[in-house]
Amino acid sequence: MQKYSNLNLKIRLSGKNAKVRVQSFIFAADKYESMGKIQIEQMEFYAYHGHFKEEQIVGNKFLVDLSIETDMALASVSDDLKDAVNYQRAYQLVKTEMEKKSHLLENIARRILDVLFEELSGIEEISVQVSKMNPPVGGKMDCVSVTMGRDMEGNYF
Repeated sequence: MQKYSNLNLKIRLSGKNAKVRVQSFIFAADKYESMGKIQIEQMEFYAYHGHFKEEQIVGNKFLVDLSIETDMALASVSDDLKDAVNYQRAYQLVKTEMEKKSHLLENIARRILDVLFEELSGIEEISVQVSKMNPPVGGKMDCVSVTMGRDMEGNYF
């Protein structure tokens, strides 16, 4: 459901017209929602995550992909950043989480999901993929990835 602010209404009071300024008004979700996805792809970080001691000393390259589901109705009309999910802020939050050492990709993914919901408004659902490039598994491969998601009710998937 989208919240709209500063709506002007005319209301008849005892035979006289009066202007009333409503600070907050909620429209029916099924009529005005315009769900969409913001996808931030291939964010690259050099970080010190891993189970092995050497990984936390030497570091490795990681890629992070985000898919943020949000109601874009108001932002698509207002053309104002305050009505949208700010993907520059989302990037900064991901970067901060990537700078914190972790043993497991699962831990990084969950922290990213949680901080995005804590710090940004208007998000319905997020999916994040964290990939470690050239992981030390004893064989040649491009990467290993973990994908997790969360909705606004706090359910993880």
